[in-house]
Parts: sequence; C-alpha cells; structure tokens
Amino acid sequence: MKSKPYQLKFTPPWEKDVGFGRRHRIFARKPTKIIANPGIVMKVLRRKKIFVFLAYFLLFALTMLNLANYRWTKEPQQCNHQAQSPRVQSRPDIQFLFKEPPPRTRQLVYVLTTWRSGSSFFGELFNQNPDVFFLYEPMWHIWQKLYPGDAISLQGAARDMLNALYRCDFSVFRLYTNPPGKNVSTLGIFGSTYNKVICSQPFCSSYRKDVVGMVDENVCRKCPSQKIHLLEQECLKYNTVVIKGVRIFDMNVLAPLMEDPALNLKVIHLVRDPRAVANSRINSKHGLIRENMQVVRSRDPKTRHVPHVDQKTNKKEGSDYQAVSALEVICEYMSQTLKTALNPPSWLKGKYMTVRYEDLVEKPIKTLRNVYSFINLTATRDMESFAMNMTSGNSSSYDPFMVSSRNATKAAYGWRTVLSYQQIRQVEEYCGQAMSLLGYLRVRTSSEAKDLKKSLMTIPRV
Repeated sequence: MKSKPYQLKFTPPWEKDVGFGRRHRIFARKPTKIIANPGIVMKVLRRKKIFVFLAYFLLFALTMLNLANYRWTKEPQQCNHQAQSPRVQSRPDIQFLFKEPPPRTRQLVYVLTTWRSGSSFFGELFNQNPDVFFLYEPMWHIWQKLYPGDAISLQGAARDMLNALYRCDFSVFRLYTNPPGKNVSTLGIFGSTYNKVICSQPFCSSYRKDVVGMVDENVCRKCPSQKIHLLEQECLKYNTVVIKGVRIFDMNVLAPLMEDPALNLKVIHLVRDPRAVANSRINSKHGLIRENMQVVRSRDPKTRHVPHVDQKTNKKEGSDYQAVSALEVICEYMSQTLKTALNPPSWLKGKYMTVRYEDLVEKPIKTLRNVYSFINLTATRDMESFAMNMTSGNSSSYDPFMVSSRNATKAAYGWRTVLSYQQIRQVEEYCGQAMSLLGYLRVRTSSEAKDLKKSLMTIPRV
C-alpha cells in the first residue's frame, strides 16, 4: 500500500504567528479598477496638457518681460552708477556696459573774400564772439615764405594749411618759418595782436573773451608769448572755428575739404562793389605792392583785357592803374565761384552764403542775424550793439588797415565821387560779369556815377 507523499504547507510570512498571539498585518493591494469609459481619461490628460502649456507660456512671458526691463533700465543705471561709483567704471570686466559719449559736432567756417572788401570789420563779428575761435589771414605766412610765387600756384598750399588748422593742428606754421622748422609761438602768428583768443585769458590777462570790445594791438603786443601747443588745446575747446582769408581765389579749391565727412565746413562769401574795392586798393597801394605783384603774375596773357587808353590820363591815374590791375584776376575767379554757387554741386548745397558789404553796413543787425543763423550761432545784444556802433561812427582815421567805428555807409559809396570815369570804366571791363551776378549796376556817364541819389544796386542773382 502506497503511502501518500507528504505535502508541505506554505504559510505566508504575514500570516505567521509573531508571538504572543499576534500575527503580521496583512496589507492587501486594492484591485485595479478598470474604467469602462476611456473618454474621461482623455479629458483628464487634455486638461493636464493645457495646464502644463499655460505654465510654460507664463514662464516664457515672465522671462521676456524681465529681459525687456533689463534693457530699458540699462542706460539709466549706467549713468547713475557712473556718477555714484566711478571706481567701479574702471574695472575691465564691466566696461562694456558703458558707452562713450557721442562725438561733438563742430562748425567750421571759411570767410572767402579779397583785399579791401571790408573783411577786417566782418572778421571782427566772429573775433568778438566768445563762442568762436577766430584766425585772421593765416595763409599770409605762405605768401611771404614762397614769394615771389604767383597767386594761383599757391592755392594748393593754402588749402593744405586750412585742412590742418581746422583740425587745430598748428604745427603747419613751422613749414613757413625762417629757418624752416623753427618753433612758432602764439605771438608769432600773423594778426595775433588783434586776436581776441590770444590776447585774453588764459593766455593774457589784458582782456576777457566774453567781454565784447576791440583789442588794442599795443596792449596785446605786451602779452607773454605762449607755446603753440597751448593754442591748439584752446582751439579744441571751441565748437565754432572761423578763418578769414583773402588768398583763396576760387571756392572750388575748397571742394576736397567740404567733401570731407570729418569736417563740417561752410563758406561765407563776402563781396563788395569792385569799383569800391578799386578805390580802396588805390588808397592802400603802398601796403599791397607784394600782393599785387603776385596776383598780376597769375594773369593769363590770352584772356588779358587791353587797358583803356586816354590821352587825358595823368601820371597819377597811370600809377593808380597798377593798383587795380589785380582785379582782372580777382574778378575772373570770383565769377567762377559765383557760377558754381548758381548751380551748386552736392558738396556745396546748404554750405554757401553770399554777403554783400553794402547790405552789411546799411542793415548791420539784420545781416548779423542772418550770418549767425547760417552757422548756428545766436546774435546777442552785445554783438548787435557792436555791429551797429562800428557802422555808425564818425571816425576820421585814414588808415586803410585800421578797423574802427566809422560811417561805413558813406565809405561804401565814396568811390562814386573819387574815381574818374576812366577808372570806373576800367574796373567794369575787368569785373562786369561778377558785377552782374552780384547786382551791381554799371554807370553810363560820369554824372550818373556822381549822382548819389540814384542807387547802383539791385537784387543779386546769388
């Protein structure tokens, strides 16, 4: 008889007696519920996705707002931080946070004119302005050093000097000293004894730049001589630099400077009735002998006008003719400048202004305001009073090179009673084209010239 095999009984550990009548607790897992409707599950999942998407979108929006707020507040923080803690600014790891200030815009001006056109008085309207750095006839040094070179061949050297001076580089003067390369001082520059910057503080205690008033050359000559590099530093402090010159004949010579984006150069063309210029040149002929020779040497023999010959011409008028003969060259190039202004190229548009001397002395305040507006200056009451007083005085000085208060209107038309009809015809022959463009009328008889009640001016074409 077979015996039944012994069967082992397995008792789970949680059912075993752990002593003292206690058993393990039984933790039975709940059976998984199977949802019969899967649509409910999909709705739950969709809601979770929507919540997750909204959370990400909100996080993204907050991040962008924070970034925008950083960019918006970056610049003010730069200014405040810079003012409160300058030491931090020098740290190399944060220098990129600070921007350099924008470059300063400087206004450069060249007064284009010729001898005896009232340019010394016109230059004082800038020399007296406390906001202007003014230079008087700097190209004089070139003509003296390269004498007896003709006027036209020196135009390029004059332009190169202007290019340096407008950048406040005065070392160019050393090229035209004796011996060459010699150091130049402030009092070694032509016209320095009339220059308000050189004769005022900080170079000299005799005058103040902010006080309008003529400079006495005898007083200024006693000012201490300063090194030229100090004048360069002073030049850089000014937003407006004006240079007046009579040795640039044709404005087209300045085209490279006016096209230079680094220079903001404008031209003010000061003109005067050539007959009045001729009369003034006669009065100052002994002081312009060298200049006259250099200009006359530039005449083109093919286009030279034959001078009028009159048997009644006396020796005095014959010698005076030499003083006005330079007008043939001067007026020829003046006509070229005026024609360029009538049809201005791109480099000249908005950068050229014509001022008639006669308009200046008859309406000084109006003309001053127009000129200042052209170069972004404001005409103060002191400057307006100065212009009025200088044109309505009663000085009896006969020094043609001295700027003083006088009846400028009377002086402007003095040629009509002084020049002979022969001399008037000669000037009109030289300068007829320029006179027509500028609104100066010719005279037909000697009596017409002397009739001061009749105006010989009309509206200019430029």
